[in-house]
Amino acid sequence: MSNASRMMRLAGIDIGTLTCRLLIADLAPSGRLKEVRSDRRILRLGEGVDHAKHLSGAAMDRVLQCLKEWRELIDASAVDATAAVATSAVRDAVNRDEFLDRVKREAGFEIELISGEEEARRTLLGIRSGLPVGVTDLLALDIGGGSTEFILDRSGQAPIVRSIDIGVVRLCERVLHHDPPTEDEVRQAREWVARETRAAVAVMDNYETATFVGTAGTVTILAAMAQKLPAHEPARIHNYELQLSTIQELEQTLLSRKKADRAGLPGLEKGREEVIAAGTIIIQTVMETLGMPRVLVSDLGLREGVLIHLASRAEPQ
Repeated sequence: MSNASRMMRLAGIDIGTLTCRLLIADLAPSGRLKEVRSDRRILRLGEGVDHAKHLSGAAMDRVLQCLKEWRELIDASAVDATAAVATSAVRDAVNRDEFLDRVKREAGFEIELISGEEEARRTLLGIRSGLPVGVTDLLALDIGGGSTEFILDRSGQAPIVRSIDIGVVRLCERVLHHDPPTEDEVRQAREWVARETRAAVAVMDNYETATFVGTAGTVTILAAMAQKLPAHEPARIHNYELQLSTIQELEQTLLSRKKADRAGLPGLEKGREEVIAAGTIIIQTVMETLGMPRVLVSDLGLREGVLIHLASRAEPQ
């Protein structure tokens, strides 16, 4: 039976610097994904990698335990194909082969280590699968734990992708050493992000005319905080329009508190108390640098793009 004539059940795993994500979904012939099961866990695989260039044993163990549990879920879900990718932290680690070998041996996953540019291309597939009607040209921003991707995508043209080595974990470990960060640390962070942002968009003509779209944890959490949501509600987060002025207010709230005092703020996911400040600095500085007054929030991204890419090359068993 061909891909075009039946529903495919696919599983995708995104092993990030901060967060690991699982999505098991049915892909209809129309190309729409219908979630069957999903999970995400803040495991900080990239903890200390920016300085040491080395994945710690404790961090690898956390991720391995999670992947073993997900292996059981996937095996019980009768999937047609599975794909697992790793991003910035694993790319940067000198002991990445040790980690990839352990994952294959202990959890049974063959991990694909993708570049920042390939990460952006698959993220774009995910974003494109859920945009509102009428959105054609877009400038997408994907803020991760170790890197941030800029993607300019216009109809009829090849996407322009730039990946910069700034993410929420990297920014915390390299610049934001105090709790809360000092004014000087925040200034250094802004200058770094602004400089890298200008370099990233230097080859992107007329990006101002594209719809600005943000994906991944920082932007979705800020959308939840802006609406004071008590729990993650994808239907209220996806395609929410987040104003720069709201982000500026949230940044003031976050930077005026120690990370322990941020716990319990409406919409803030447990485990993000430290990195949300870094993420807010990144998104605010990018928007101010680019002159973007608002960002359209996408709850779809790399995880969904991994499945869509997998479907394009997988045949049901």
